[in-house]
Amino acid sequence: MIRIIDDKQADKLLQRRTARLTEAEQTVAPMLEAVRKYGDRALLKYVRQFDGLERGRKSVEVPASETEAAYRGVTPAFRSAVRTAARNIRDFARMQLPVAKTVRSRDGHRTGQIVRPLDAMAAYVPSGRYPLPSTLLMTVIPAQVAGVPRCWVASPRPSPEILGVARFLKVSGVYRMGGAHAIAAFAFGTETVPKVDRIVGPGNIYVAAAKKLLAGEVGIDFIAGPTEILIVAADGDPRVIAADMLAQAEHDTDASAILVTTSKRLAAAVAREVDRQLADLPTAPTARVAIEKNSVMILVKSVERAMEISNRFAPEHLSIPDASLLKFVTSAGSVFVGPHSPEAAGDYASGPNHVLPTSGAARVRAGLSAADFVKVISVQELGVASLRKLAPAITTLARAEGLEAHARSVEVRIRG
Repeated sequence: MIRIIDDKQADKLLQRRTARLTEAEQTVAPMLEAVRKYGDRALLKYVRQFDGLERGRKSVEVPASETEAAYRGVTPAFRSAVRTAARNIRDFARMQLPVAKTVRSRDGHRTGQIVRPLDAMAAYVPSGRYPLPSTLLMTVIPAQVAGVPRCWVASPRPSPEILGVARFLKVSGVYRMGGAHAIAAFAFGTETVPKVDRIVGPGNIYVAAAKKLLAGEVGIDFIAGPTEILIVAADGDPRVIAADMLAQAEHDTDASAILVTTSKRLAAAVAREVDRQLADLPTAPTARVAIEKNSVMILVKSVERAMEISNRFAPEHLSIPDASLLKFVTSAGSVFVGPHSPEAAGDYASGPNHVLPTSGAARVRAGLSAADFVKVISVQELGVASLRKLAPAITTLARAEGLEAHARSVEVRIRG
């Protein structure tokens, strides 16, 4: 049974259990070093040990013929769903992409920015309990929109749907590898796996630990924790709210689903409905643990207080009853507005990315976007007249910092 608590108990509950990465880091650190030092020899050892690669195979790359066959083998309904989702994801990614621009300053010089794509990226696509072809769409399409010419995929046991989507997207290649060793392979490069500029996509705690340790060696998206949703509601259909909470809870036993409401009656009705829906949910063994261990309903006196709690929690997914509450939102990964905007729409087909910050990271960054795959490079062009106007400010600041050569590099240009 899900717990119902009052506002006074919320603070302690909303202090998330931090991901225990220290032990995972100690486990994966030697693996990362082995792949860096020995390349394919170490990679193949780990892939055979953890990912089930047959002994006779000398490469983790999936042949193009296999992805082609997978694409031909998926159902027409699946191909249609992928096309719909891809169109919306691509349109949204284009909206987020930074653009080149130039402006003229009041001093007469020109400044601006040029936008250049990364050279190569890698998408990590989980394929364990739940193979996630949707994650392949969400990670590769923004990179393609950004103009990244080489997009690679790692997936330890890719399903036919994952391989079919890889073929649909015309990725540069798919590698049958997972875990920390896959992250290391793309970070350092091996004899058969290319080195990339950025690795994105969710994974288990060992993947998260590897990304944390290799950040700086390679670009990453963020260190992901357990998935979560926070729902704000004063009223509504208990069946719908319960369904949204269970949709989150079925991901993982560490997932959390939180309802913040002004109505004790609604909370009780949702609690009953959660139990009723769990009775015939195929993923109930996972969802029930997440509901009982990590999920809760918080009673508050006002919707404004509910939004305060939400912003402090900075949820990965935030569901609100209508757009009037958007003005209160300061921290959230993605916001779902109104009774007909389920989080599942964002997971699959509405367009905004489902690779989102968790564990409070939404306080400082947004979800994955096309902007993560480009470099915005500043440009400046000064003429003689504009340099003369700026010279007093430049030279004064340079000499205040003790950097005489900086000041002289300006003066030599304007003294003739």
